[in-house]
Amino acid sequence: MKLALLSDIHGNLQALTACMAHARAQQAQRFAFLGDLVGYGADPSAVVDRIQLMTEEGAVVLRGNHDVMALSPPAEVKTVGDSTAMWTHQALSHAQRGWLASLPLVHSMDNILLVHATANEPDKWRYVYDERAAAASLDAASSQYPGTCYVFGGHVHEQSLYYRGLGASLMKFVPQAGVAVPVPKRRQWLGTVGSVGQPRDGIPKAMYALFDTEQARLTFHRVAYDHQGAAAAIRKAGLPEFFADRLEKGR
Repeated sequence: MKLALLSDIHGNLQALTACMAHARAQQAQRFAFLGDLVGYGADPSAVVDRIQLMTEEGAVVLRGNHDVMALSPPAEVKTVGDSTAMWTHQALSHAQRGWLASLPLVHSMDNILLVHATANEPDKWRYVYDERAAAASLDAASSQYPGTCYVFGGHVHEQSLYYRGLGASLMKFVPQAGVAVPVPKRRQWLGTVGSVGQPRDGIPKAMYALFDTEQARLTFHRVAYDHQGAAAAIRKAGLPEFFADRLEKGR
């Protein structure tokens, strides 16, 4: 099976459309959306509708921290993430908010664990920026879901791959876009698949990954999309200019 792994869409319909089209062209057979469907972007309702339709094809969908913020916006804006939560809440229908609230934080399938942030205390929204955090997530996955070889998540808006070698420590691997990486199940692996709708590495291309479960190969992709159109939609919606600039610059 070829499993498309998409995370952190952040209400960016243009990026979502491009990544889904790219994944289908790569013969993706199933989709998994790893949380943060909304927040920042101008099209949260359309994104939720699109992903809800994908569940009819067997897609897995998780809840992320920005989805939670859109359900219960903070009364006081303290962070950049808080600044669009109320607008997103109002842009979503009651039924859409109910669907987001029903989504799980993790999903286990065969030897794969899907998360938004980490397997250890998934509701704490921890970031996997280094080997220590990756090890904690992998250890929790192994303990709670015996037989887990792979943990895939998002949240950090980076594409990275960690693996456990012969010892107990983890090593970090920086993948190259479009190059398949062998990930044999005799080892344990943790991948962060990047952000569909909010790339932050200075390259305005969407991110996702494709996992071939039969061949045990993981490919990280970068996809060009209409980021100018997505930025224009943010400005038209009256959202903070910062979020439009971020899409244009990819950071």
